Amino acid sequence: MPTAVASRGRRLVAPALVTGGLAAAVVALHLRDPHDQGSWGVCPSYSMFGIYCPGCGGLRGVNDLSNLRLVDAASSNLVLVVVAPFVLWLIGRWALARWRGERWELSATTMNASAVLLAVGLVVFTVLRNTTAGSWLAP
Repeated sequence: MPTAVASRGRRLVAPALVTGGLAAAVVALHLRDPHDQGSWGVCPSYSMFGIYCPGCGGLRGVNDLSNLRLVDAASSNLVLVVVAPFVLWLIGRWALARWRGERWELSATTMNASAVLLAVGLVVFTVLRNTTAGSWLAP
């Protein structure tokens, strides 16, 4: 049931800004290759502590995805490749609900469970990619 009285254009401002920001970041990473050492700076966790954080390799992964190199992207950051479709689906679902004037929210239980699952997954991923057993996960 439609709940919003605002115009469709007003309802779509937030999804459009988020989508535009993500698109701008992808274009920037496509044009300025993060595979070139230091082109986007250095990872603070690796340079200070010598460990790969869950985001290490993410910029290279986005560049690889923008060049349609899925295997290379997974090699750079597997979490990025696994999580990206879910993020795109969430943004698309949010925009569709706004387009239709519907209210779409994830329940608190779903949000909490998702946050815990993501946090635990990122900790496990971080620990694994910094051990010899999971060295294949390192960027």
